[in-house]
Amino acid sequence: MTGQALDKTFDPAAIEAKWYEHWETNGLFRPERPDAQPFTIVNPPPNVTGSLHIGHALDNTLQDVVIRYERLRGKDALWVVGTDHAGIATQMVVERQLEQQQDKRTNYTREAFVEKVWEWKAESGGTITRQLRRLGCSMDWSREQFTMDPHFTRAVVKVFVDLYNQGLIYRDKRLVNWDPKLKTAISDLEVETREVKGGFWHFKYPLADGVKRADGLDYIEVATTRPETMLADMAVAVHPDDPRYQSVIGKEILQPLTGRRFKVVADEHADPELGSGAVKITPGHDFNDFEVGKRAGIKPAQMLNMFDAEAKVVQTADGLVPDKYVGLDRFVVREMIVADMKAAGMLIPHVTKDKDGNETEHDAEPRTIQTPFGDRGGVVIEPWLTDQWYVNAEALAKAPLEAVRSGAIEIVPKTWEKTFFNWMENIQPWCVSRQLWWGHRIPAWYGSDGQCYVAETEEEAQAKAGAGVTLERDPDVLDTWFSSALWPVATLGWPDDTTLVQRHYPNDLLISGFDILFFWDARMAMQGLHFMKEVPWKRLYLHGLVRAADGQKMSKSKGNVVDPLGLIDKYGADALRFFMCAMESQGRDVKMDEKRVEGYRNFATKLWNAARFCQSNGIGASTSLEAPAATAAVNKWIIGEVVETLAELDKAFADLRFDAAANAVYHFVWDQFCDWYIELIKGSFDEETKAVAGWVLDQILVMLHPFMPFVTEELWNALGDRAGTPLITARWPQPGTGVDAAAKAEVDWLIALIGNLRTAKNELGIAPGAKLDAYLPDPSAQTRGIIERNPGAIDRLARLNGIRFEPAPAGAAMQVGAGDANIVVPLEGVIDIAAEQARLTKALEVATKEAKSLEGRLSNPAFVEKAKPEAVEKARADHAMHAAEAERLAAALARLG
Repeated sequence: MTGQALDKTFDPAAIEAKWYEHWETNGLFRPERPDAQPFTIVNPPPNVTGSLHIGHALDNTLQDVVIRYERLRGKDALWVVGTDHAGIATQMVVERQLEQQQDKRTNYTREAFVEKVWEWKAESGGTITRQLRRLGCSMDWSREQFTMDPHFTRAVVKVFVDLYNQGLIYRDKRLVNWDPKLKTAISDLEVETREVKGGFWHFKYPLADGVKRADGLDYIEVATTRPETMLADMAVAVHPDDPRYQSVIGKEILQPLTGRRFKVVADEHADPELGSGAVKITPGHDFNDFEVGKRAGIKPAQMLNMFDAEAKVVQTADGLVPDKYVGLDRFVVREMIVADMKAAGMLIPHVTKDKDGNETEHDAEPRTIQTPFGDRGGVVIEPWLTDQWYVNAEALAKAPLEAVRSGAIEIVPKTWEKTFFNWMENIQPWCVSRQLWWGHRIPAWYGSDGQCYVAETEEEAQAKAGAGVTLERDPDVLDTWFSSALWPVATLGWPDDTTLVQRHYPNDLLISGFDILFFWDARMAMQGLHFMKEVPWKRLYLHGLVRAADGQKMSKSKGNVVDPLGLIDKYGADALRFFMCAMESQGRDVKMDEKRVEGYRNFATKLWNAARFCQSNGIGASTSLEAPAATAAVNKWIIGEVVETLAELDKAFADLRFDAAANAVYHFVWDQFCDWYIELIKGSFDEETKAVAGWVLDQILVMLHPFMPFVTEELWNALGDRAGTPLITARWPQPGTGVDAAAKAEVDWLIALIGNLRTAKNELGIAPGAKLDAYLPDPSAQTRGIIERNPGAIDRLARLNGIRFEPAPAGAAMQVGAGDANIVVPLEGVIDIAAEQARLTKALEVATKEAKSLEGRLSNPAFVEKAKPEAVEKARADHAMHAAEAERLAAALARLG
């Protein structure tokens, strides 16, 4: 079939935009297949503020490979796409934009500010979706979703109201992670711990009313890394079995700065082995202290708060905070309190000694402190006691736990199950309220008496409250993850019972980074099972991170971030995609390696050149889905190789082994087809060979398409007139035949002969093109038949003057194996035997010496344990290289006898 002549040079940029526009314009990402078996995946919705990073490139490449594979298999393949409204991130972007205009959010009403966010989305919110197109993602853009779309908002509101009515959402006063910069609560999962140089201060807390300890001391020593919190202290805890404090349990402390009196309480939280064994308790500003306070009988409503939303000191409910601290930042107050306690004689100095025994007093013991920061705001998080909305996550976690245990949800790799179980079995209440303006506003209204009315609409809330009751809506919005937990079903039109819901829920597969297993994956499982009584997806595939070449995590501060769009510009999307798949090994992170991306661009170029060669020899598109009839061994062999590669691919896809799938098709294309089949058929283009070669090339394009969609679609259309059957919606190979064992044995024998001869020539310094004589006395009948049937290949590729079935003449010779044959190739007059033996012997001695030296270093525990990891890795690589070289040289010497 006629097509179009291929350009001499493969240029990814010239074809990518063209084909993507063609696919999308013609609706080829979601062809009409109402009677086909459905297959569904959803993309983890990127933030609407986002730009494509290397992690997105990995995640979306894997999804696209799967969806293209299932589409080729004839399924009704739906890849749901959309973006997340990203409450905190989006509000930050718009507020920064206002700041650049000398404006701020608080200059607007809530409604006016939200309208500005929508304006920003319309102008700038499509960046990442355009970038996903550049990667080649074949998503169903005709139904692009957004978590703030009206139908999605309706689903979110329904879920909140239903959970509230079922007693699974409630309002409570608890400690939250408070971000003083963004002025909102954030979840534990949005807190990142950083190491910060800080101090550990020791103070005296005097016992009240003249009480003394059994040892005569009239104070208890406490230590803290946050001295400012003493303004809201409400107890000192000691271990109930600590003999030092038995006499003062139940007695009172007189806090030196506030004059507040509070009890010494017995609690196992205090560790007698740590410091003084006594701990000051600030239940309103520390998560552990909150629990100690509750055990001591202090109700959350009674716990003192000393901070406002910006972490500035406010007056406590008992009015005992000295006025000079009120209104100041927490860290300024920290310095003041240390100075004031020192002036009052209540600071216990940290004493150090120099080498001469001279003592020096310091205010604090220096410590590296694990400090919580907000991952968005970038400031130190403050535990803050506030009224928030919570989901009873413990109750909702039961169904997902059972689903994973029963196999209803399969986690791949299975090693992640333990982590999943550990987190879900110890899950805490989920705080879902956020103090923002952008997001799904909580559907709760309050009367003037504080009575709360939760309803889907204000009219329903008013009906519940009764006529004449003035209602005010809760100002908070829902955590972004609350809405995205509904992504697998709300994107299909739920809560309406749509055709899409009926056909595509549950989804078949979710591909996700392991880093959002708890942010998103677990919560989808909770909500899906609770509301749909079915799992949201049958399989959950968790991939690793993309790291820098040295294994470090990528970060802007390290300057090692790789831009995927830059790689696409340089090497093409196909090369980047293939790299991601080839490197994606279950349970391991992907190390970025630009040279390998370049190598896969070269792979696409090799395929391009092979297609050009075929085209120039009259080989074009196949007209058959099944393999053509073949009589020649080489044609039977290549058909069998297609069959075997197809089986490898199908198994790899079934097992979600992206690396195995990529490597299977890579080696078939590069090794079997380009390096051997094309070489073996050169000069023999009869009609059978043309038909087989065209069919095999078609199978290659189909099998490679999920990984490299652009170059394969271009070649598919260039090799034949197939305007009505684009590759993206073609059919997955169905060879309709098996492997011909005899043909496979014959061609494998030829490949072994040619390959081993080439290796031997290289080892002995013989020119690759030199034609040699060869002898094989008494060959087996099978081997004799192979040799007699393939004189052209033996002459042209093995570079032999035939193979004589008689003993070789006396003299130096080398032996080359192929199957059961041991072929003798005389070397007299070809090389200087003695000189070559001397060269090889000397080189072998050097390689052996280097290998043994490195082996000694690697067997030394001091080197392996103390040297830099990269130095150890290099030593191992060098050892492997020298050991292999020694083995090669020894084999070459053995050939010479």
